[in-house]
Amino acid sequence: MEYVVPVKDIEKINAIKRILKKASLRDYVLFVLGINTGIKIQDLLVLKVENVWDGNQGKEFLIVPDRKSGEQNTFYLNNRIQIALERYLKNSELKQSDYLFKSKRNEKPVTRQQAYRIINSAAKEAGVEGKIGMHTLRKTFGYHAYRKGVAISILMAIFHHKSRSETLKYIDVTKAEKRVIKVDVNL
Repeated sequence: MEYVVPVKDIEKINAIKRILKKASLRDYVLFVLGINTGIKIQDLLVLKVENVWDGNQGKEFLIVPDRKSGEQNTFYLNNRIQIALERYLKNSELKQSDYLFKSKRNEKPVTRQQAYRIINSAAKEAGVEGKIGMHTLRKTFGYHAYRKGVAISILMAIFHHKSRSETLKYIDVTKAEKRVIKVDVNL
């Protein structure tokens, strides 16, 4: 497996979103859901509409069983995801039991290879440098969560890492990028 990088530049993320939204709402939602939750790609691709949508609106949380431990992993579906889901699902003919990222050719979900081609192509078109792959979505989530102040211990738990250094390496935070933490309670 090749080492892939997160998309660190917000402008590049927005460019990828624009490219994907123009091409396909399904592909746009795949990207938005991936970068806003950090869900593993194998779990993302097998989601069904009913996992994220109650028939009228998006659910607040997505629950995904961990394949190894069997524990339930809970992911918050933020406002960006809610808006993307609403636009996608209200303009599609998907049923609750359909795969969220249903292939255009059959009733199955898009394959990991197809998802890679979709994301890689959009990233290249947006001018993202470095190796892009399916872990890019997860790493982008982790990188930006860390930069916004999410505790490294929380990210370690999400990624199932054993050390702080493993997580920092995974999300590609270099010594030069480590920031001074500003605790601003502002009561």
